[in-house]
Amino acid sequence: MLQHLNIQNYALIDQLDIDFGPGFSVITGETGAGKSILLGAIGLLLGQRADSRSIKAGAQRCVIEAQFRLTGHDVSDFFTENELDFDGEECIIRRELTATGKSRSFINDTPATLAQLKELGDKIIDIHSQHQNLLLSKENFQLQVVDILANSDMERLAYKKLYCEMQQTQQTLEETRRLALAGKEEQEFLQYQFDQLAEANLRADEQEELETEQQTLEHAEDIHSGLLSANAQLEGDDTTAALDLLRQATRHLSHITEVFPQAEPLVERLESCHIELKDIASELVSLADDIESDPRRLEQVNDRLSLIYELQHKHHLESVEELIALQHDLEEKLCAITNSDEAILNLEKQLQQQQTELNKLADALTAKRKKAGKIIEKEMCERLIPLGMPKVQFEVQFQPIAFSPSGCDRVSFFFSANKNGQLSPISQVASGGEMARVMLSLKALISGAVQLPTIIFDEIDMGVSGHIAECMAHIMKEMGNNQERQVFSITHLPQIAALGHTHYRVFKEDDEQGTTSHIVQLTDDERVEEIAHMLSGATLTQAAIENAKALLNK
Repeated sequence: MLQHLNIQNYALIDQLDIDFGPGFSVITGETGAGKSILLGAIGLLLGQRADSRSIKAGAQRCVIEAQFRLTGHDVSDFFTENELDFDGEECIIRRELTATGKSRSFINDTPATLAQLKELGDKIIDIHSQHQNLLLSKENFQLQVVDILANSDMERLAYKKLYCEMQQTQQTLEETRRLALAGKEEQEFLQYQFDQLAEANLRADEQEELETEQQTLEHAEDIHSGLLSANAQLEGDDTTAALDLLRQATRHLSHITEVFPQAEPLVERLESCHIELKDIASELVSLADDIESDPRRLEQVNDRLSLIYELQHKHHLESVEELIALQHDLEEKLCAITNSDEAILNLEKQLQQQQTELNKLADALTAKRKKAGKIIEKEMCERLIPLGMPKVQFEVQFQPIAFSPSGCDRVSFFFSANKNGQLSPISQVASGGEMARVMLSLKALISGAVQLPTIIFDEIDMGVSGHIAECMAHIMKEMGNNQERQVFSITHLPQIAALGHTHYRVFKEDDEQGTTSHIVQLTDDERVEEIAHMLSGATLTQAAIENAKALLNK
């Protein structure tokens, strides 16, 4: 529950530092005194969007910080999942805004996102503003109420998990059917392309080999002539051949080695060169013997390369490797088309099985909801009768619908304030005051199930007065009797204000610096005076004081 609230430089609030306790607390004050400002500050702690215009005029920064005691409330999973510190008892939420528009949020001094603030806020505070009465006209809210009281979390999660799986199967089936239809329409063309590539019997490295062979065959005569000419220069019959000259040079040097020892290594080197050149000359002859003009082979090579170039151009590819990859891809597509009927049949069987199982889960969920619906009907009538509706009729109607993410039920609350009145959707027949009483009764019914630590009612008493207001106050007071919960009511009615365990007053003060809002906890005497003003207005009369004392004593 909310234990402490600190607000600095927010709207009309200069500095606010106040403690709150368990039970039923009331907040009163003149219209415009700052009650909505207080709710706005708490809303920022719950992840609402920030506006730098909310910062008090002249200030550069505003800070809102709240301390909560969460003992007995199962919120530890949130802190574990978000890797936030939590001692199991207290939690501090802080929000900072700057005049430049920057916003920072913290949970237990760890930076947090607005999404995390909102998720945590949904677990610890429920703020019921006047416009929330309109939720009664929303089918999803009515279904949510039923599910809360049905305690159907396990059934809903199982249903939703299978529903999502079934949706995925449906999408896969539709995509498979689409691809199969498209594939069959182009199967003949794909088969033609595949057969052409398969018939080509391509090898990964053959293009480079063929292009090299083509080059050799096209210049065979020049190559043959060049090899033999080189050989002739090395070992021809002419005395100017390189090998003959090398032998002569070696012989001349050999004659002087006895008288000039330095020539001996040169002789060895020349002999080595002679061996190397003789080997080269022999290889030139061997290569020349292998080279021959072969017009028929050249034609075969040219035809093969032409086929490869034609396939590359046709498929906009640049290598044989890419053509081979395309062939494999075409093979897989043809295989998929061939097996598509079987794949579709398997998916249809899977979808049918999921629909059968989902029907069972939906039926179990519906049964649990209908059981809760009967309890809601009984409880709501019992709660609404003391609120000035002795002949009230309240019915939870179920209408079957097709599979949806939330089940196969459309839930509607039907209502009549009169015994013989026609039951109609509550949003069509309930007045504003009746809607407020129905909503309060629903909140009281739900509060025990969801175990929210803090509930704030913002003028839920609009449209009621007198004895009915007092009865509504008793309901809120009963909700706050749990030591692990606190209930706040922002009200203008003295009958409700008098029943609070604790009474806070919001007021404005004007000084030279401007207007400032304050909130203070009232003493017993101050409560008498505040309620007396609520009864008689600005002029405080003795009769109003006595009446206020009577209300408080009652």
